[in-house]
Amino acid sequence: MHTHDTKDADAFDVLVVGAGPVGLTTAIQLGTHGWRVGVLERWPERYALPRAVVFDHEVARVLAAVGLGHVLPELSEPASDYEWRNAKGETLLKLAFDESSHSGWPYMSMFTQPRLEKALEEHARAMPTVDVLRGWEAVDLTEDATGVLLTARRTTAPEDAGESRELRASYVVGCDGANSFVRSRMNVSLTDLGFQYDWLVLDVIPHDRERVWSPLNLQLCDPERPSTVVSGGPGRRRWEFMRMPGETVEELNQADTAWKLLEPWNLHPGNATLERHSVYTFQARWADSWRKDRLILAGDAAHLMPPFAGQGMCSGIRDAANLTWKLHLVLSGQAPESLLDTYTEERSQHLRHAIELSVFLGRIICEQDQTKAAERDTHMLADQRARKDPLAAMPARTLTGGMVAHGEDGRPTEQAGRLAHQGRVRFRGRTDLFDQAVGPGFALIAAQDPRPLLDDETVAWCAQVGLRLVTVVREDEAGPDDIADVDGSCLSRLEATGQHALLVRPDHYVFGGAASAEDVPGLVTQLRERLSGGSAAEPG
Repeated sequence: MHTHDTKDADAFDVLVVGAGPVGLTTAIQLGTHGWRVGVLERWPERYALPRAVVFDHEVARVLAAVGLGHVLPELSEPASDYEWRNAKGETLLKLAFDESSHSGWPYMSMFTQPRLEKALEEHARAMPTVDVLRGWEAVDLTEDATGVLLTARRTTAPEDAGESRELRASYVVGCDGANSFVRSRMNVSLTDLGFQYDWLVLDVIPHDRERVWSPLNLQLCDPERPSTVVSGGPGRRRWEFMRMPGETVEELNQADTAWKLLEPWNLHPGNATLERHSVYTFQARWADSWRKDRLILAGDAAHLMPPFAGQGMCSGIRDAANLTWKLHLVLSGQAPESLLDTYTEERSQHLRHAIELSVFLGRIICEQDQTKAAERDTHMLADQRARKDPLAAMPARTLTGGMVAHGEDGRPTEQAGRLAHQGRVRFRGRTDLFDQAVGPGFALIAAQDPRPLLDDETVAWCAQVGLRLVTVVREDEAGPDDIADVDGSCLSRLEATGQHALLVRPDHYVFGGAASAEDVPGLVTQLRERLSGGSAAEPG
Protein backbone atom coordinates (compact mmCIF):
# COMPACT_ATOMS: atom_id res chain seq x y z
CA MET A 1 0.00 0.00 0.00
CA HIS A 2 2.79 2.45 0.80
CA THR A 3 4.14 4.62 -1.95
CA HIS A 4 7.47 4.97 -0.12
CA ASP A 5 10.04 2.63 1.27
CA THR A 6 9.33 2.65 5.02
CA LYS A 7 13.06 2.29 5.70
CA ASP A 8 13.48 5.90 4.56
CA ALA A 9 12.69 7.70 7.84
CA ASP A 10 11.67 10.96 6.16
CA ALA A 11 9.44 9.57 3.39
CA PHE A 12 5.69 9.64 4.06
CA ASP A 13 2.47 9.19 2.14
CA VAL A 14 0.97 12.29 3.77
CA LEU A 15 2.47 15.04 5.93
CA VAL A 16 0.05 16.83 8.26
CA VAL A 17 1.24 20.23 9.51
CA GLY A 18 -0.27 20.96 12.95
CA ALA A 19 -1.06 18.56 15.82
CA GLY A 20 -4.31 20.08 17.06
CA PRO A 21 -7.58 18.10 17.06
CA VAL A 22 -8.00 18.49 13.28
CA GLY A 23 -4.45 17.46 12.38
CA LEU A 24 -4.48 14.47 14.73
CA THR A 25 -7.93 13.31 13.52
CA THR A 26 -6.65 13.54 9.92
CA ALA A 27 -3.52 11.53 10.78
CA ILE A 28 -5.43 8.82 12.68
CA GLN A 29 -7.98 8.35 9.90
CA LEU A 30 -5.23 7.97 7.30
CA GLY A 31 -3.15 5.79 9.64
CA THR A 32 -6.13 3.45 10.08
CA HIS A 33 -5.79 2.65 6.36
CA GLY A 34 -2.09 1.89 6.83
CA TRP A 35 -0.74 5.06 5.21
CA ARG A 36 2.54 6.42 6.54
CA VAL A 37 1.70 9.81 8.07
CA GLY A 38 4.03 12.40 9.61
CA VAL A 39 2.50 15.06 11.87
CA LEU A 40 4.70 18.15 12.21
CA GLU A 41 4.09 20.38 15.24
CA ARG A 42 6.31 23.35 16.00
CA TRP A 43 5.45 23.40 19.72
CA PRO A 44 7.50 20.82 21.66
CA GLU A 45 4.72 20.34 24.27
CA ARG A 46 0.96 20.12 23.94
CA TYR A 47 -0.82 23.41 24.68
CA ALA A 48 -2.05 22.90 28.22
CA LEU A 49 -4.87 25.46 28.32
CA PRO A 50 -8.47 25.21 27.07
CA ARG A 51 -9.62 26.72 23.77
CA ALA A 52 -12.64 25.09 22.10
CA VAL A 53 -15.30 23.95 24.60
CA VAL A 54 -18.09 22.42 22.50
CA PHE A 55 -18.60 19.63 19.97
CA ASP A 56 -21.82 18.38 18.44
CA HIS A 57 -23.20 14.87 17.91
CA GLU A 58 -21.74 14.51 14.42
CA VAL A 59 -18.24 15.34 15.66
CA ALA A 60 -18.69 12.96 18.62
CA ARG A 61 -19.50 10.30 16.03
CA VAL A 62 -16.30 11.06 14.05
CA LEU A 63 -14.19 10.99 17.24
CA ALA A 64 -15.78 7.68 18.25
CA ALA A 65 -15.10 6.27 14.78
CA VAL A 66 -11.35 7.05 15.16
CA GLY A 67 -11.30 5.08 18.42
CA LEU A 68 -12.14 7.60 21.17
CA GLY A 69 -15.72 6.54 21.89
CA HIS A 70 -14.81 5.15 25.32
CA VAL A 71 -13.05 8.34 26.52
CA LEU A 72 -15.57 10.94 25.31
CA PRO A 73 -17.82 10.56 28.40
CA GLU A 74 -14.77 11.16 30.65
CA LEU A 75 -13.70 14.43 29.01
CA SER A 76 -17.10 15.93 28.17
CA GLU A 77 -20.58 16.50 29.56
CA PRO A 78 -23.84 16.86 27.62
CA ALA A 79 -24.84 20.50 27.00
CA SER A 80 -28.33 20.18 28.41
CA ASP A 81 -29.43 23.73 27.61
CA TYR A 82 -28.50 27.12 26.19
CA GLU A 83 -30.41 30.19 27.34
CA TRP A 84 -30.23 33.81 26.16
CA ARG A 85 -31.22 36.56 28.59
CA ASN A 86 -31.36 40.33 28.27
CA ALA A 87 -30.06 42.93 30.74
CA LYS A 88 -33.28 42.64 32.81
CA GLY A 89 -32.83 38.87 33.13
CA GLU A 90 -35.76 38.06 30.80
CA THR A 91 -35.38 34.89 28.70
CA LEU A 92 -35.03 35.78 25.00
CA LEU A 93 -34.31 32.27 23.75
CA LYS A 94 -34.20 28.86 25.34
CA LEU A 95 -32.79 25.75 23.69
CA ALA A 96 -32.97 22.33 25.32
CA PHE A 97 -30.57 19.74 23.90
CA ASP A 98 -31.31 16.03 23.82
CA GLU A 99 -29.11 13.52 25.62
CA SER A 100 -29.17 11.50 22.41
CA SER A 101 -29.52 12.49 18.77
CA HIS A 102 -29.67 11.40 15.16
CA SER A 103 -26.05 10.21 15.57
CA GLY A 104 -26.56 8.30 18.82
CA TRP A 105 -24.44 10.82 20.80
CA PRO A 106 -25.59 13.81 22.90
CA TYR A 107 -26.80 16.62 20.63
CA MET A 108 -24.11 18.99 22.02
CA SER A 109 -21.29 18.25 24.48
CA MET A 110 -19.10 20.63 26.49
CA PHE A 111 -15.47 19.49 26.81
CA THR A 112 -11.91 20.45 27.76
CA GLN A 113 -9.64 20.65 24.69
CA PRO A 114 -6.31 19.64 26.31
CA ARG A 115 -7.87 16.36 27.47
CA LEU A 116 -9.21 15.63 23.99
CA GLU A 117 -5.84 16.47 22.38
CA LYS A 118 -4.01 14.22 24.83
CA ALA A 119 -6.33 11.30 23.98
CA LEU A 120 -5.96 11.94 20.23
CA GLU A 121 -2.16 12.24 20.41
CA GLU A 122 -1.76 9.09 22.51
CA HIS A 123 -3.93 7.22 20.00
CA ALA A 124 -1.94 8.58 17.04
CA ARG A 125 1.41 7.70 18.66
CA ALA A 126 0.21 4.14 19.28
CA MET A 127 -0.36 3.61 15.53
CA PRO A 128 2.54 1.87 13.78
CA THR A 129 2.44 4.07 10.64
CA VAL A 130 1.93 7.50 12.28
CA ASP A 131 4.88 9.64 13.50
CA VAL A 132 4.11 12.70 15.64
CA LEU A 133 7.12 14.99 15.20
CA ARG A 134 6.93 17.66 17.93
CA GLY A 135 9.35 20.57 17.97
CA TRP A 136 9.61 20.72 14.16
CA GLU A 137 8.35 23.70 12.16
CA ALA A 138 7.58 23.65 8.43
CA VAL A 139 9.66 26.45 6.89
CA ASP A 140 9.82 25.66 3.16
CA LEU A 141 8.30 23.37 0.56
CA THR A 142 8.58 22.59 -3.13
CA GLU A 143 6.21 20.54 -5.26
CA ASP A 144 7.00 18.35 -8.23
CA ALA A 145 5.03 15.87 -10.33
CA THR A 146 5.19 13.07 -7.76
CA GLY A 147 5.05 14.81 -4.42
CA VAL A 148 6.11 17.56 -2.05
CA LEU A 149 9.52 18.13 -0.47
CA LEU A 150 9.05 19.92 2.86
CA THR A 151 11.88 21.46 4.90
CA ALA A 152 11.37 21.43 8.67
CA ARG A 153 13.47 23.21 11.26
CA ARG A 154 13.96 22.14 14.89
CA THR A 155 12.31 24.58 17.34
CA THR A 156 13.21 23.03 20.70
CA ALA A 157 16.53 23.82 22.39
CA PRO A 158 18.81 26.69 21.30
CA GLU A 159 21.62 24.25 20.50
CA ASP A 160 19.31 22.56 17.96
CA ALA A 161 18.16 25.85 16.45
CA GLY A 162 19.94 25.36 13.16
CA GLU A 163 18.98 21.71 12.72
CA SER A 164 16.76 20.99 9.74
CA ARG A 165 15.52 17.96 7.82
CA GLU A 166 13.80 17.32 4.53
CA LEU A 167 10.59 15.29 4.48
CA ARG A 168 8.88 13.96 1.39
CA ALA A 169 5.20 13.09 0.91
CA SER A 170 2.59 12.65 -1.81
CA TYR A 171 0.35 15.25 -0.13
CA VAL A 172 0.65 17.90 2.59
CA VAL A 173 -2.41 18.78 4.67
CA GLY A 174 -2.19 22.16 6.43
CA CYS A 175 -3.99 21.97 9.79
CA ASP A 176 -1.74 24.74 11.02
CA GLY A 177 -4.22 27.37 12.16
CA ALA A 178 -5.18 30.91 11.26
CA ASN A 179 -1.61 31.92 10.25
CA SER A 180 -1.12 28.75 8.20
CA PHE A 181 2.30 28.24 6.60
CA VAL A 182 0.76 25.79 4.11
CA ARG A 183 -1.91 28.32 3.06
CA SER A 184 0.81 30.99 2.60
CA ARG A 185 2.39 28.71 -0.05
CA MET A 186 -0.88 28.13 -1.93
CA ASN A 187 -1.60 31.70 -3.04
CA VAL A 188 -5.37 31.35 -2.42
CA SER A 189 -7.75 34.28 -1.95
CA LEU A 190 -9.75 34.78 1.26
CA THR A 191 -13.35 35.91 1.72
CA ASP A 192 -13.75 38.05 4.84
CA LEU A 193 -17.21 39.04 6.12
CA GLY A 194 -15.73 41.98 8.03
CA PHE A 195 -17.10 40.80 11.37
CA GLN A 196 -14.55 41.68 14.11
CA TYR A 197 -14.97 41.99 17.84
CA ASP A 198 -12.48 41.56 20.72
CA TRP A 199 -13.61 39.34 23.59
CA LEU A 200 -11.88 38.44 26.85
CA VAL A 201 -12.01 34.67 27.33
CA LEU A 202 -11.67 33.32 30.89
CA ASP A 203 -11.30 29.68 31.88
CA VAL A 204 -12.15 29.11 35.53
CA ILE A 205 -12.03 26.08 37.84
CA PRO A 206 -14.56 26.70 40.67
CA HIS A 207 -13.41 24.93 43.86
CA ASP A 208 -16.97 23.96 44.81
CA ARG A 209 -17.59 20.98 42.53
CA GLU A 210 -21.15 20.65 43.85
CA ARG A 211 -22.30 24.12 42.79
CA VAL A 212 -25.19 23.86 40.32
CA TRP A 213 -25.04 26.18 37.32
CA SER A 214 -28.51 26.87 35.96
CA PRO A 215 -28.78 27.29 33.10
CA LEU A 216 -25.65 25.30 32.31
CA ASN A 217 -24.99 27.55 29.30
CA LEU A 218 -26.01 31.21 29.33
CA GLN A 219 -25.73 34.07 26.84
CA LEU A 220 -26.20 37.55 28.32
CA CYS A 221 -27.37 39.98 25.64
CA ASP A 222 -26.66 43.09 27.69
CA PRO A 223 -25.62 46.13 25.59
CA GLU A 224 -23.54 47.36 28.58
CA ARG A 225 -21.40 44.18 28.36
CA PRO A 226 -22.41 41.21 26.19
CA SER A 227 -21.22 38.08 28.04
CA THR A 228 -21.15 34.31 27.68
CA VAL A 229 -21.21 31.91 30.66
CA VAL A 230 -20.91 28.23 29.71
CA SER A 231 -19.52 24.89 30.82
CA GLY A 232 -15.85 24.34 30.03
CA GLY A 233 -16.22 20.57 30.33
CA PRO A 234 -16.41 18.56 33.59
CA GLY A 235 -15.32 20.71 36.58
CA ARG A 236 -14.66 23.86 34.52
CA ARG A 237 -16.52 27.03 33.51
CA ARG A 238 -15.90 29.45 30.64
CA TRP A 239 -16.71 33.20 30.71
CA GLU A 240 -16.41 35.48 27.70
CA PHE A 241 -16.77 39.29 27.94
CA MET A 242 -16.90 41.66 24.99
CA ARG A 243 -14.45 44.57 24.88
CA MET A 244 -16.45 47.78 25.12
CA PRO A 245 -15.71 51.17 23.47
CA GLY A 246 -12.99 53.08 25.31
CA GLU A 247 -11.45 49.90 26.77
CA THR A 248 -8.03 48.79 25.57
CA VAL A 249 -7.09 45.15 25.00
CA GLU A 250 -4.30 45.64 27.59
CA GLU A 251 -6.77 46.87 30.27
CA LEU A 252 -9.16 44.04 29.56
CA ASN A 253 -6.53 41.30 29.52
CA GLN A 254 -5.53 41.61 33.22
CA ALA A 255 -6.18 39.10 36.00
CA ASP A 256 -7.56 41.97 38.15
CA THR A 257 -10.07 42.85 35.40
CA ALA A 258 -11.05 39.18 35.14
CA TRP A 259 -11.81 38.92 38.87
CA LYS A 260 -13.81 42.18 38.78
CA LEU A 261 -15.92 40.80 35.93
CA LEU A 262 -16.43 37.51 37.81
CA GLU A 263 -17.67 39.22 41.01
CA PRO A 264 -21.39 39.08 40.07
CA TRP A 265 -21.06 35.26 39.99
CA ASN A 266 -19.56 35.22 43.49
CA LEU A 267 -16.19 34.00 42.25
CA HIS A 268 -12.91 35.25 43.71
CA PRO A 269 -9.34 33.94 44.19
CA GLY A 270 -10.48 32.29 47.45
CA ASN A 271 -13.02 29.96 45.80
CA ALA A 272 -11.86 29.59 42.18
CA THR A 273 -8.72 29.22 40.06
CA LEU A 274 -8.35 31.47 37.02
CA GLU A 275 -6.77 29.00 34.62
CA ARG A 276 -6.44 31.36 31.67
CA HIS A 277 -7.31 34.87 30.49
CA SER A 278 -6.81 35.87 26.88
CA VAL A 279 -8.31 38.40 24.46
CA TYR A 280 -9.43 36.94 21.13
CA THR A 281 -10.49 38.78 18.01
CA PHE A 282 -13.54 36.93 16.70
CA GLN A 283 -13.52 36.98 12.88
CA ALA A 284 -15.40 35.42 9.98
CA ARG A 285 -13.39 34.43 6.91
CA TRP A 286 -12.56 31.47 4.71
CA ALA A 287 -10.13 30.47 1.97
CA ASP A 288 -11.85 30.34 -1.41
CA SER A 289 -10.07 27.14 -2.35
CA TRP A 290 -8.87 24.48 0.09
CA ARG A 291 -6.70 22.55 -2.33
CA LYS A 292 -4.02 23.47 -4.80
CA ASP A 293 -2.41 20.43 -6.44
CA ARG A 294 -0.79 18.50 -3.57
CA LEU A 295 -1.40 21.06 -0.83
CA ILE A 296 -4.68 20.87 1.10
CA LEU A 297 -6.13 22.95 3.97
CA ALA A 298 -8.34 21.90 6.90
CA GLY A 299 -9.60 23.53 10.10
CA ASP A 300 -8.62 27.10 11.03
CA ALA A 301 -6.12 27.17 8.15
CA ALA A 302 -9.16 27.05 5.82
CA HIS A 303 -11.71 29.04 7.85
CA LEU A 304 -12.28 31.15 10.98
CA MET A 305 -15.61 31.92 12.60
CA PRO A 306 -16.99 33.54 15.76
CA PRO A 307 -17.79 30.99 18.49
CA PHE A 308 -21.50 31.80 18.83
CA ALA A 309 -22.74 28.62 17.09
CA GLY A 310 -20.02 26.40 18.62
CA GLN A 311 -18.92 25.28 15.15
CA GLY A 312 -15.22 26.29 14.93
CA MET A 313 -13.47 23.06 15.89
CA CYS A 314 -16.51 21.04 14.76
CA SER A 315 -16.06 22.39 11.22
CA GLY A 316 -12.39 21.36 11.26
CA ILE A 317 -13.18 17.80 12.39
CA ARG A 318 -15.80 17.61 9.61
CA ASP A 319 -13.07 18.68 7.17
CA ALA A 320 -10.89 15.78 8.32
CA ALA A 321 -13.74 13.27 8.02
CA ASN A 322 -14.61 14.46 4.50
CA LEU A 323 -11.03 14.65 3.23
CA THR A 324 -9.43 11.48 4.57
CA TRP A 325 -11.59 8.81 2.86
CA LYS A 326 -11.13 10.60 -0.46
CA LEU A 327 -7.37 10.91 0.04
CA HIS A 328 -7.22 7.19 0.90
CA LEU A 329 -8.96 6.20 -2.36
CA VAL A 330 -6.71 8.51 -4.40
CA LEU A 331 -3.51 7.28 -2.72
CA SER A 332 -4.50 3.65 -3.26
CA GLY A 333 -5.25 4.26 -6.95
CA GLN A 334 -8.94 3.43 -6.54
CA ALA A 335 -10.07 6.92 -7.53
CA PRO A 336 -8.58 9.71 -9.67
CA GLU A 337 -7.15 12.85 -8.11
CA SER A 338 -10.24 14.74 -9.28
CA LEU A 339 -12.15 13.15 -6.36
CA LEU A 340 -10.29 15.66 -4.14
CA ASP A 341 -12.06 18.51 -5.97
CA THR A 342 -15.27 17.46 -4.19
CA TYR A 343 -13.63 18.28 -0.83
CA THR A 344 -13.83 22.08 -1.15
CA GLU A 345 -17.17 21.80 -2.97
CA GLU A 346 -18.83 19.80 -0.19
CA ARG A 347 -17.21 21.36 2.85
CA SER A 348 -17.56 24.99 1.75
CA GLN A 349 -21.38 24.59 1.57
CA HIS A 350 -21.51 23.52 5.22
CA LEU A 351 -18.83 25.94 6.26
CA ARG A 352 -20.54 29.01 4.82
CA HIS A 353 -23.74 28.06 6.59
CA ALA A 354 -21.88 27.64 9.91
CA ILE A 355 -20.05 30.98 9.52
CA GLU A 356 -23.16 32.87 8.43
CA LEU A 357 -25.10 31.40 11.36
CA SER A 358 -22.26 32.35 13.77
CA VAL A 359 -22.22 35.92 12.42
CA PHE A 360 -26.04 36.13 12.53
CA LEU A 361 -26.00 35.10 16.20
CA GLY A 362 -23.00 37.34 16.89
CA ARG A 363 -24.73 40.44 15.50
CA ILE A 364 -27.70 39.79 17.84
CA ILE A 365 -25.45 39.16 20.86
CA CYS A 366 -22.91 41.97 20.27
CA GLU A 367 -25.51 44.78 19.94
CA GLN A 368 -24.31 47.79 21.99
CA ASP A 369 -26.95 50.33 20.95
CA GLN A 370 -29.55 50.55 23.76
CA THR A 371 -32.45 51.38 21.39
CA LYS A 372 -31.61 48.57 18.94
CA ALA A 373 -31.11 46.16 21.86
CA ALA A 374 -34.58 47.06 23.20
CA GLU A 375 -36.09 46.41 19.73
CA ARG A 376 -34.26 43.07 19.55
CA ASP A 377 -35.59 42.12 23.00
CA THR A 378 -39.18 42.98 22.00
CA HIS A 379 -38.91 40.81 18.85
CA MET A 380 -37.28 37.88 20.63
CA LEU A 381 -39.73 37.96 23.56
CA ALA A 382 -42.60 37.90 21.05
CA ASP A 383 -40.94 34.94 19.27
CA GLN A 384 -40.61 33.18 22.64
CA ARG A 385 -44.34 33.63 23.31
CA ALA A 386 -45.17 32.43 19.78
CA ARG A 387 -42.67 29.54 20.23
CA LYS A 388 -40.84 30.56 17.07
CA ASP A 389 -37.24 29.36 16.75
CA PRO A 390 -35.18 32.25 15.36
CA LEU A 391 -32.23 29.93 14.69
CA ALA A 392 -31.66 28.01 11.51
CA ALA A 393 -30.77 24.32 11.85
CA MET A 394 -27.18 24.10 13.09
CA PRO A 395 -25.36 23.46 10.82
CA ALA A 396 -26.89 22.59 7.42
CA ARG A 397 -26.52 18.83 7.21
CA THR A 398 -27.41 18.19 3.59
CA LEU A 399 -24.78 18.14 0.84
CA THR A 400 -26.29 19.42 -2.40
CA GLY A 401 -23.31 18.72 -4.65
CA GLY A 402 -20.14 16.69 -4.78
CA MET A 403 -19.94 12.92 -4.30
CA VAL A 404 -23.65 12.09 -3.90
CA ALA A 405 -26.07 10.11 -6.06
CA HIS A 406 -27.97 11.97 -8.79
CA GLY A 407 -31.28 11.11 -10.45
CA GLU A 408 -31.97 11.23 -14.18
CA ASP A 409 -32.70 14.96 -13.84
CA GLY A 410 -29.08 15.49 -12.72
CA ARG A 411 -30.17 16.60 -9.23
CA PRO A 412 -29.26 14.79 -5.97
CA THR A 413 -31.73 12.03 -5.13
CA GLU A 414 -34.04 12.43 -2.15
CA GLN A 415 -31.84 10.90 0.57
CA ALA A 416 -28.48 11.88 -0.95
CA GLY A 417 -26.24 14.14 1.11
CA ARG A 418 -28.07 13.74 4.43
CA LEU A 419 -26.24 12.78 7.61
CA ALA A 420 -27.02 9.09 8.17
CA HIS A 421 -28.91 8.11 11.29
CA GLN A 422 -27.13 5.83 13.77
CA GLY A 423 -28.75 3.51 16.30
CA ARG A 424 -27.71 0.62 18.52
CA VAL A 425 -27.14 -2.77 16.89
CA ARG A 426 -25.70 -6.18 17.75
CA PHE A 427 -23.16 -7.71 15.38
CA ARG A 428 -21.08 -10.85 16.01
CA GLY A 429 -21.72 -10.70 19.73
CA ARG A 430 -21.06 -6.97 20.19
CA THR A 431 -23.88 -4.56 21.08
CA ASP A 432 -22.98 -0.92 20.42
CA LEU A 433 -23.71 2.04 18.17
CA PHE A 434 -23.60 0.97 14.50
CA ASP A 435 -20.17 2.54 13.72
CA GLN A 436 -18.48 0.85 16.67
CA ALA A 437 -20.16 -2.55 16.17
CA VAL A 438 -19.73 -2.75 12.40
CA GLY A 439 -16.59 -0.66 11.81
CA PRO A 440 -15.62 2.25 9.53
CA GLY A 441 -15.89 2.62 5.73
CA PHE A 442 -18.67 2.61 3.16
CA ALA A 443 -21.81 0.65 4.09
CA LEU A 444 -24.77 -0.45 2.02
CA ILE A 445 -27.45 -0.88 4.69
CA ALA A 446 -30.42 -2.93 3.53
CA ALA A 447 -33.44 -4.66 5.07
CA GLN A 448 -32.62 -7.84 3.15
CA ASP A 449 -29.31 -9.31 1.98
CA PRO A 450 -28.10 -7.18 -0.97
CA ARG A 451 -25.52 -9.76 -2.17
CA PRO A 452 -27.85 -11.80 -4.43
CA LEU A 453 -28.76 -8.55 -6.24
CA LEU A 454 -25.14 -7.91 -7.30
CA ASP A 455 -22.94 -9.85 -9.73
CA ASP A 456 -19.70 -11.44 -8.46
CA GLU A 457 -17.50 -8.82 -10.06
CA THR A 458 -19.41 -5.98 -8.32
CA VAL A 459 -19.23 -7.81 -4.97
CA ALA A 460 -15.44 -8.11 -5.49
CA TRP A 461 -15.22 -4.35 -6.23
CA CYS A 462 -17.20 -3.62 -3.03
CA ALA A 463 -14.64 -5.62 -1.03
CA GLN A 464 -11.79 -3.80 -2.76
CA VAL A 465 -13.03 -0.28 -1.79
CA GLY A 466 -14.18 -1.40 1.66
CA LEU A 467 -17.92 -1.16 0.92
CA ARG A 468 -19.64 -3.46 3.42
CA LEU A 469 -22.91 -5.07 2.32
CA VAL A 470 -24.96 -4.98 5.50
CA THR A 471 -28.28 -6.64 6.29
CA VAL A 472 -30.18 -5.21 9.24
CA VAL A 473 -32.93 -7.39 10.72
CA ARG A 474 -35.22 -7.35 13.73
CA GLU A 475 -33.47 -8.55 16.87
CA ASP A 476 -35.58 -11.71 17.18
CA GLU A 477 -34.80 -12.72 13.56
CA ALA A 478 -31.03 -12.18 13.55
CA GLY A 479 -28.71 -14.91 12.28
CA PRO A 480 -24.97 -15.08 13.10
CA ASP A 481 -23.90 -12.73 10.27
CA ASP A 482 -26.87 -10.36 10.43
CA ILE A 483 -26.93 -7.02 12.16
CA ALA A 484 -29.61 -7.04 14.84
CA ASP A 485 -31.50 -3.74 15.14
CA VAL A 486 -31.43 -3.57 18.96
CA ASP A 487 -33.37 -0.32 19.40
CA GLY A 488 -35.48 -0.66 16.25
CA SER A 489 -34.26 2.69 14.92
CA CYS A 490 -32.37 1.42 11.88
CA LEU A 491 -35.29 -0.39 10.26
CA SER A 492 -37.78 2.30 11.25
CA ARG A 493 -35.48 4.85 9.58
CA LEU A 494 -35.44 2.87 6.32
CA GLU A 495 -39.23 2.62 6.54
CA ALA A 496 -39.68 6.34 7.31
CA THR A 497 -37.55 7.34 4.31
CA GLY A 498 -39.30 4.83 2.05
CA GLN A 499 -35.97 3.23 1.14
CA HIS A 500 -35.08 -0.43 0.69
CA ALA A 501 -31.40 0.40 1.20
CA LEU A 502 -29.10 3.35 1.95
CA LEU A 503 -25.49 3.63 0.79
CA VAL A 504 -23.53 5.53 3.45
CA ARG A 505 -20.09 7.10 2.89
CA PRO A 506 -17.19 6.72 5.37
CA ASP A 507 -17.91 10.25 6.73
CA HIS A 508 -21.49 9.15 7.63
CA TYR A 509 -23.23 11.04 4.84
CA VAL A 510 -25.69 9.18 2.61
CA PHE A 511 -24.40 8.73 -0.97
CA GLY A 512 -27.91 7.75 -2.03
CA GLY A 513 -30.88 5.48 -1.43
CA ALA A 514 -32.50 2.60 -3.32
CA ALA A 515 -36.29 2.72 -3.20
CA SER A 516 -36.59 -0.99 -4.06
CA ALA A 517 -34.38 -4.10 -4.30
CA GLU A 518 -34.21 -3.61 -8.10
CA ASP A 519 -32.58 -0.18 -7.56
CA VAL A 520 -29.67 -1.53 -5.47
CA PRO A 521 -27.35 -2.56 -8.37
CA GLY A 522 -27.83 0.85 -10.04
CA LEU A 523 -26.96 2.67 -6.81
CA VAL A 524 -23.72 0.68 -6.34
CA THR A 525 -22.86 1.14 -10.04
CA GLN A 526 -23.36 4.90 -9.76
CA LEU A 527 -20.95 5.07 -6.79
CA ARG A 528 -18.45 3.01 -8.76
CA GLU A 529 -18.72 5.21 -11.83
CA ARG A 530 -18.46 8.41 -9.79
CA LEU A 531 -15.38 7.14 -7.92
CA SER A 532 -13.69 6.13 -11.16
CA GLY A 533 -14.20 9.63 -12.51
CA GLY A 534 -16.99 8.88 -14.97
CA SER A 535 -17.53 5.37 -16.27
CA ALA A 536 -17.33 2.07 -14.37
CA ALA A 537 -13.77 0.95 -13.68
CA GLU A 538 -12.25 -2.02 -15.46
CA PRO A 539 -12.42 -5.19 -13.34
CA GLY A 540 -9.19 -5.41 -11.41
